[in-house]
Amino acid sequence: MSMQKEVFEPIKPGLARIYVCGPTAYDFAHIGNARPAVVFDTLRRWLVFRGFEVEMAQNITDIDDKIISRANQENLSAQDVAKKYIAEYFRDMEGLNIPPANFHPQVTGEMPEIVAMIGELADNGWAYTYNGSVFFRASKLEEYGKLAKKNIEDLQMGIRVEVDGQKEHPADFVLWKPAKPGEPAWDAPWGAGRPGWHIECSAMARKYLGATVDIHGGGEDLCFPHHENEAAQSLAANGVPLANFWMHNGMITVDAKKMSKSIGNFFTIREICEKYDYSVLRFLILSVHYRSPLSFSEELLESSKAGLARIRNCRRSIDETSGGEGGDCAEFKQFNSDFAAAMDDDLNTANAIAAVFDLVKFVNKNLGASRSFLDAAATELDFMLDILGIEFADSSTDSQISETDIAELIEERNGAKAARDFARADEIRAQLDLAGIVIKDTREGTLWHRS
Repeated sequence: MSMQKEVFEPIKPGLARIYVCGPTAYDFAHIGNARPAVVFDTLRRWLVFRGFEVEMAQNITDIDDKIISRANQENLSAQDVAKKYIAEYFRDMEGLNIPPANFHPQVTGEMPEIVAMIGELADNGWAYTYNGSVFFRASKLEEYGKLAKKNIEDLQMGIRVEVDGQKEHPADFVLWKPAKPGEPAWDAPWGAGRPGWHIECSAMARKYLGATVDIHGGGEDLCFPHHENEAAQSLAANGVPLANFWMHNGMITVDAKKMSKSIGNFFTIREICEKYDYSVLRFLILSVHYRSPLSFSEELLESSKAGLARIRNCRRSIDETSGGEGGDCAEFKQFNSDFAAAMDDDLNTANAIAAVFDLVKFVNKNLGASRSFLDAAATELDFMLDILGIEFADSSTDSQISETDIAELIEERNGAKAARDFARADEIRAQLDLAGIVIKDTREGTLWHRS
């Protein structure tokens, strides 16, 4: 609300309650869904490290116009469509190394709470009915527009008024809509129908986390009208603000254009991660501060893949090196301090990753140091990667080549080098490279790992 950074102080000391708007289950999750999922998982990891207990809720919209439309296209029920894509969403979240939230409420399972909140708003004069619809009186609330920094008078222009004049004011929004023939519907005092989008989150946040949450998160595109409407109806129903802190991640563009199916630059998480490891996508998202826009491109993916490989190669080298003498472990304190300072400063993962690369550069220069030095380096790097949710192993490189075949090819290559048949040695290196195998000649012999 203040549009500035403030010290995080939760309502209940030691407990951080976070509500994040989740997906609508009508299709595979796209990269725009991935960004808030990664950002708020990373926030959760950092708060836990800082000693907070975290309770997180992320809703899933499992009934709306898009789901009904997809159900008609696929000749399925809306319930079956939602169930299908919810399962696919969690499959992608697992790939991105995002554990489930404490609560994942789904709209169809929360109808009693949603209907009850609408009833409270109607009983207290905050809502009115019209031909089976229920609308919230936004014009009655002085606070309306505060989150998005919009004036309600200005909102009268550009907001669509219902053609039959059913709204009292252009800014009023729907809480309940009457059922259309053949569509799923639930019983309510105003007639059979289903809830508007905004009321869902207010009801679920209150049920699972309380009237006021510590942090409410989501994409920048949700600030208005979704979060503005959530904040308005929750304040009217509960008498207290919905959230003490609002965090909105910036938008993703594709090749500098807004992502859109109509212009063919729309990508699902699954499409990207059929070609790249899920960790590459996660690393890309975290390489930009969450509030900044992210311009998605093939070049950026390749850059993230290379950067992540550099980190992973360093970590493997630590394990594969026998160690020598020397090395000042005190140096690690500065890298740790830089990383922590970045994460404490409005979750600046871009600067945190810069600290990771500083550590990698330092370690690579000192791989000949003592085993205790290398062990300390491994501990520090593992800590940073764990906070960022970056897995050490690359889940996408299930090479078909076996370890026995790799060993035989390396043995043949070494023989070719000994016989000064460098052309054959280069052919074998290229063959291994195509199979996703990286080799490194060291004093201990030829070492390899999957890229």
